[in-house]
Amino acid sequence: MPEHINDQSRVASSNEWLRNYYYLRFAVSAAWVVAAFTVAKSSVPVAAAMLIAYPAWDALANYVDARRTGGLGRNRSQLLNFAISILAAIAVAIALGHGMNAVLSVFGVWAVVAGVFQLLTAVRRWKTSGAQWAMILSGAQSALAGLFFVRMAGGTQVVGIVDVAPYAAFGAFYFLVSALWLSIGDAFRKSRPAASQANSGKM
Repeated sequence: MPEHINDQSRVASSNEWLRNYYYLRFAVSAAWVVAAFTVAKSSVPVAAAMLIAYPAWDALANYVDARRTGGLGRNRSQLLNFAISILAAIAVAIALGHGMNAVLSVFGVWAVVAGVFQLLTAVRRWKTSGAQWAMILSGAQSALAGLFFVRMAGGTQVVGIVDVAPYAAFGAFYFLVSALWLSIGDAFRKSRPAASQANSGKM
């Protein structure tokens, strides 16, 4: 089999995985946002569990994605993202005993670091996978949101899980954009061979 066909097959397989992965991450983030504005808004235990679960889920997602695309050793930015997200989940659990401002500080630092690692992952994948421009924007915005969280945590205003929800909502949006972009690209690639065959038949 020609080498260029093998390369195309690898790219198609990678894009298929990323498309499904991004759809899953969108669904989980969107569900988290809905729960934050409903159930968790009036339940402290639920809000606490969700705040711990958010970085923990990010750690799991990065681990699974890295394992699926060559392993943690070949995806150092995701390995570091996995590690910092695990630490963030633990730190959030500890910070809950000191109030929401402490939790928001942890979220802020985590969002900055995780956003940078997400951006680096997207840049590394730029040549082999589609929709990475959205992931670059997502990583950059995550870092900026993290700085905003740290600043907000140092203030005197009362904060809660609803202050974190917009950050998760933007993350969900970028995952959806990436998934849709890959879906459209996949549909376009599949239509080209059919169009080529149809044109050949007319000759």
